[in-house]
Amino acid sequence: MIAEMILRAFSKESRQPAETTLAQDPLRLLRTSYANLDALVRGARVLDHGCGYGDQAAALAGEYGAIVTGLETDPEHLAKARMLHGNQVRFLDRLAPSDVFDVIVSQNAMEHYGDPAGVLSAMRHSLREGGRLLITFGPPWFAPYGHHMQFFCKIPWLNLLFPESAVMKVRAQFRNDGAQRYEEVQSGLNRMTLRKFERLVRGAGLDVVRQQYTGVRGWNFLTRIPVLRELFTVHVTVELRRGASVPAPVGALVGN
Repeated sequence: MIAEMILRAFSKESRQPAETTLAQDPLRLLRTSYANLDALVRGARVLDHGCGYGDQAAALAGEYGAIVTGLETDPEHLAKARMLHGNQVRFLDRLAPSDVFDVIVSQNAMEHYGDPAGVLSAMRHSLREGGRLLITFGPPWFAPYGHHMQFFCKIPWLNLLFPESAVMKVRAQFRNDGAQRYEEVQSGLNRMTLRKFERLVRGAGLDVVRQQYTGVRGWNFLTRIPVLRELFTVHVTVELRRGASVPAPVGALVGN
């Protein structure tokens, strides 16, 4: 009860800043994260995994001449993507076993997948041998705002300082989706730590080509210090390659 009272005292609905820059330039984050984006995707078969309304997928097709498929499971998002960009991009809610890509892009989604091990396994299956997987996401679970609850409370590390039950009860004042656990909130939160992500990548049979962790306030040295890296890494960017290695069973990879 005391934790809940403290949270209520520091909670207030706040509007999230509109991503106007991202809307005007859907490729801004990818260009910033991958200096070699042009070389990777120009003319390539590209899958935009979790494409939303399809703006990024359409920009990849328009600017780089990529043959793009957008994958989106939300029916509303899928319908709008097809309406807006269906003349440039093929949009699907599931892939066929025969669908194979040179590059797969996953932007700001890895911490939300309900079955991240299964998703990585499926991505690997859909990549040609030697194909690249570009994953950029954040903040991870132990980052100051890895709880994704800053829309009502600005306290950092909320998920570490307060019981989950108290956070969910206070959150219910601002969202009526009935969530009682982090995994149940809209879009989901799978508690993706750096350690968990790295283990999933290793187990999926994916080779790390490049890895970049961004620290709080640009203090990237913190991302290289054991323990502290979990607390102060706010964004993860990796370029992965499908090698010939055989992935470990998915069921062995789901722990924290």
